[in-house]
Amino acid sequence: MSRKIWTLSLLLFTILLLSACSGDQATPEEQLQSYIDHWKKEEFDKMYSMDTHKSKEKYPKSKMSDRYEKIYKELDIKNLKITYKKPDEDKLKMELEKNHATFPIKVKMDSTSGPISFTADVQLKREKNKDGKENWYVNWNPGLIFPEIKDGGSVTLATLPAARGEILDRDKMPLAINEKAYRIGIVPEQFGTDSAKMQKLASLLGISVADIKNQLNQSWVKPNLFVPLKVISENSAALEELPSLSGVTYEETTSRTYPAGPAAAHLVGYVGKINAEELKEKGNDYTVDDMIGKRGLEKQYEDELRGKDGSKIVATNSNGEEKVLAQTDSKDGKNIELTIDSRLQEKIYKSYGGDAGTSAAVNPKTGEVLALVSSPGFDPEEFVTGISSSRLKALEDDPKQPLINRFNLTYAPGSVMKPISAMIGLENGSIKSNETMTINGLEWGKKNWGGYKVRRVTGSGGKPVDVTDALVRSDNIFFARKAVEMGADQYVKGLKSFGFGEEIPFSYPIKRSQISNNGKLDNEVLLANTIYGQGEIQLSSLHVALAYAPIINNGIMPKPLLLSTDEKGKAWHENLLSKEHADVMQKALRKVVTDGTAAKAKNAKVAISGKTGTAELKKSQNSTGHENSWFTAYPTKEKNVVISMMVEKAEGRGHIVVERVSSILSSKK
Repeated sequence: MSRKIWTLSLLLFTILLLSACSGDQATPEEQLQSYIDHWKKEEFDKMYSMDTHKSKEKYPKSKMSDRYEKIYKELDIKNLKITYKKPDEDKLKMELEKNHATFPIKVKMDSTSGPISFTADVQLKREKNKDGKENWYVNWNPGLIFPEIKDGGSVTLATLPAARGEILDRDKMPLAINEKAYRIGIVPEQFGTDSAKMQKLASLLGISVADIKNQLNQSWVKPNLFVPLKVISENSAALEELPSLSGVTYEETTSRTYPAGPAAAHLVGYVGKINAEELKEKGNDYTVDDMIGKRGLEKQYEDELRGKDGSKIVATNSNGEEKVLAQTDSKDGKNIELTIDSRLQEKIYKSYGGDAGTSAAVNPKTGEVLALVSSPGFDPEEFVTGISSSRLKALEDDPKQPLINRFNLTYAPGSVMKPISAMIGLENGSIKSNETMTINGLEWGKKNWGGYKVRRVTGSGGKPVDVTDALVRSDNIFFARKAVEMGADQYVKGLKSFGFGEEIPFSYPIKRSQISNNGKLDNEVLLANTIYGQGEIQLSSLHVALAYAPIINNGIMPKPLLLSTDEKGKAWHENLLSKEHADVMQKALRKVVTDGTAAKAKNAKVAISGKTGTAELKKSQNSTGHENSWFTAYPTKEKNVVISMMVEKAEGRGHIVVERVSSILSSKK
């Protein structure tokens, strides 16, 4: 017999054998294809119905289809592709004679940790179903989930956490960093219910007994499970006493710490556990256990700081041997480097001594913001680890309002406004540096003002007053009269050239400064009051500091910078002051210290130039109210920083602002 005839005979034999064995039943290949189709659609119950009796006995539904569903869901399996290879005809013939058939398969899938692929053999067996009809069934085992667990074992998904980026100052000193910490908790059945013991634990952790009970009353809590209560720093003094309390235990973790503490709390902000609203907003990128920026730079730069967690899928066989099936590495968050000088930030904050107020420090030539201070502050780490309701209420009820961020708010500037007004007047020609004005008495007003009078604190001894004298003595009447001469249109135009009414082009949101409540100066009394810093005009401490920059920066008010990567020395507004007028202003602000209202700075270790201001907060001219005191100054020689400081409710203590700024400038290196 020829080879060709022999091959044809074998093929016919195989077909006849399959037909004889199956009758109307599907062939092994057809049954395998049907099984694969269910598998691709993740129809695991239908796959289970096609398993052999032996498989079902060894692996009940909970260990087969339910396990598939659980694993595939947990691993986020997608794009499942399964192919098979037809076996050698001779081998298939031999297997069919024994009522079974084996097909090599290749499985590919995408998972939450990356692509996974494996090969395996699928064995089909001919057997009778419950109705007595024969068909081909799959002899299933867990190796068809993943080969590594064929003889038993487990598959786990592990998170590879990304480190949150750090927030650093201009010298890479830390303002927000990740450090080792401990999550303190209790095992209820070991801790017991002793009230004195619970009170001591609450005291050590800085929380209330009610807070502990709330944690213990959660639905998932069981007597033998660890119940976390609070994360504490590895440097916490509580760690020495906590081990003495039976049932108290801990687990190592990392926590966000803020080395500058309250001094930079409003600027840097803090992180906390994500809430339901935030989780909904952020979508699938976060889980219920994630931390998220809640305030300040932590919130503003959340996307850059957070980074991206990685994950790995690990199969552990019956011998405890592990194999990584897929892995996506974590990507740490970016560090944010600021222009802030943390030493200057802390120095300014400490100078307040608990007083309420705000300060800004700026390099007038580059625009780098060196400090943004709001006092009093708070400990941001209290919020990271979970602040108690009683502690939060105490902060909220504090009359000094430590939770309010003052540096991004605006305030009446008082007489620190006068140098800005003087620059406007000098440039538009309504004020001439060598022109004098005769002023009689301590009050002045126009007849049509309904009896309203502008007042000055001291007279000029009968001498004519020029712009320098008016700045040195802080003469309200000189400026009020110049405002009337200048007119509202000219003055408003000048204010707008200094950025009033504009959004400050800054990386941190600062409330825009206002000229008045409606943006206009539509009556002379309001115009007269505005020019010397009263009326309805309001500025932030940052804007005040920036507005003094043209005096020492060739008429340029720089664009303020907060990130070290920002381009330095760009102008926000320019051509605000000529060199001639800058010389006039520099000499005048130095004389304010040597001969005028800032005399408390006269004997400072470094020569200082600047302007004082008192903003009277009262409802009418003849009423009384609080006074906010200002001092905006710079070192006369170096001219490398302008500090604008305001202290709230400083009635009768305006000199303290001058003393504090002088001390800071004298000690700044």
